[in-house]
Amino acid sequence: MSSNFSSVLQLTDLDDFITPSQACIKPVKLEKKEGASVAKIQIEDDGTYVQINRDGGKQKLEKAKITLNDCLACSGCVTSAESVLITQQSHDELFKVLRNNKQADATERKVLVVVSLSPQCRASLAARYGLSSSETGRRLASFLKGLGVHHVFDTGFSRTFSLLESQREFIQRFQKKEQDKTALPMLTSACPGWICYAEKTHGEFVLPYISTTRSPQQMMGSLVKDYFAEQQGLEPHEIYHVTVMPCYDKKLEASRPDFYLNETETREVDCVITAGEVLQMLEEENVSLSDVEPAPLDEMFSNVCGDELLSHAGGGSGGYLHHVFIHAAKQLFGEEVKALTYKPLRNKDFQEVTLEKDGKVLLRFAAAYGFRNIQNLVQKLKRGKSPYHFVEVMACPSGSLNGGGLLKPLPGQDSKELLRQVEELYMAERPIVPEEDARVAELYRSWLQSVGEQRARELLHTQYHAVEKFTSGLIIKW
Repeated sequence: MSSNFSSVLQLTDLDDFITPSQACIKPVKLEKKEGASVAKIQIEDDGTYVQINRDGGKQKLEKAKITLNDCLACSGCVTSAESVLITQQSHDELFKVLRNNKQADATERKVLVVVSLSPQCRASLAARYGLSSSETGRRLASFLKGLGVHHVFDTGFSRTFSLLESQREFIQRFQKKEQDKTALPMLTSACPGWICYAEKTHGEFVLPYISTTRSPQQMMGSLVKDYFAEQQGLEPHEIYHVTVMPCYDKKLEASRPDFYLNETETREVDCVITAGEVLQMLEEENVSLSDVEPAPLDEMFSNVCGDELLSHAGGGSGGYLHHVFIHAAKQLFGEEVKALTYKPLRNKDFQEVTLEKDGKVLLRFAAAYGFRNIQNLVQKLKRGKSPYHFVEVMACPSGSLNGGGLLKPLPGQDSKELLRQVEELYMAERPIVPEEDARVAELYRSWLQSVGEQRARELLHTQYHAVEKFTSGLIIKW
């Protein structure tokens, strides 16, 4: 089975690859039973496991199941058993929730279904149907609401929070760089494939460098399950929140324990589907997006100006380097930067931006996309030779607009040409400056200030966990 997850989750420079014929390395707790007898395990011809007791009796054993929440992002599980892992992260689950709502009688309480669309997915679907990205967003809103979805939002809105928090975090790190040697370079955290790789492969060494700012998906999780739930007079578990993302790795991100609300036993993002799965939904409903009458997205959590959706400058991966660089240049050195000049280094997926004054480099930022460049970046860090203050890291070559969950080229269509079309559609949207977003500023005042500093940090930031390595005879190279 070919994997839909990013290559950074499938490849490592360590001997931890689990082939499809081998068992998952996730440790399973077994309850010990009283008794002195020792049983034997026998594998039957059909592959089932049978316990042979001392009296000769046989007992068929159940296979241990691993959920997406259990996953360590090791390549074996992700590569060979993703159909098991993403059972609860598929468009089939969304259809099931919508069916249950329709079948509920007057005495049963329906869940409120919210879908948050990413700008990258809108651009990908727009390229397939020959529409603008904004038009695609409005038609998707109409299609989804026709299925029974109650609200459709745009994660471009939640990304404004991610950009603002990244700016503030970088300034804080830069100002304490002399006291804290792991303050810089600050590595972005919006890509879950990169985060899983860092936790599993490099652990405690690299994690302090990674920004604690939540990704736009999980920022929207906070907005929907905290602020929006309160505004609607609902408990978080009474809302079913779906995001449409460009990358399968986002399913892993939504399933992290850090984004599970223990008090109400619900996730901030209940289900993640991709642009490819949205296309499947359209096909299963025998609907062409070109024939759908457009409807507006809900303005509460969408960057909308008239009929047009707004985006952010700085490229298809969120513009983190762009916005943090401009903000830092002004706040730290009083320099107004109007445009950034990117200098390609080893390849087109590793580019550098610098701020110089009187022959001295004040800021040195980089964008590192793809597994090869991530490896080089980490190795430089380990050798103490990284010259950067900030790095925008993405697991996918060419960044988020080349995510594994976006639509594949049609037969005869060139993949590079498709990527160019998607980039053009994405960049055609008018950019908004994060600091000038009045609605976001109001939410900082009315929502985040009201919950207290500690709770506000929990809603806007996260933490990372080094994954303990397990040794198994199965992973030894003979």
